[in-house]
Amino acid sequence: MADQLQVGLTFEKTITVTENHAARHLAGKGIRVFSTPEMVRLMEECALEAVLPYLQPNQDTVGIRVEMRHLAATPMGMKVTARCTLVEIDRRRLVFKAEIHDEMEKVGEGMNERFIVDKEKHEQRIAEKVARWKPPA
Repeated sequence: MADQLQVGLTFEKTITVTENHAARHLAGKGIRVFSTPEMVRLMEECALEAVLPYLQPNQDTVGIRVEMRHLAATPMGMKVTARCTLVEIDRRRLVFKAEIHDEMEKVGEGMNERFIVDKEKHEQRIAEKVARWKPPA
């Protein structure tokens, strides 16, 4: 089904900014507005959810690159919407352009690059890495 993905696929995801999304949660410091890490998370979730219906049951995507510009503050209680558009497909590599708007203005823009992986093979590589890992004493 991943072969049915086409450039131009667009998906939107909306959330309401809560304390959990606020910059204040970063080591207990910061202003109580929508944080940049949460904006990146919203953009990645939007891109992932856009392609999920097109993936085989044994497939998933992983993020391999993110670029983000945080343009304006969004206060808690306001809704923000990420709109991701698939702009490039190179075999299993997918590139999404993203715009993030709150209820008043555009607050962010960026790019999310994702890679389609075979879940079983990916999990096997992770398990092998963990088996080789020697945690510090």
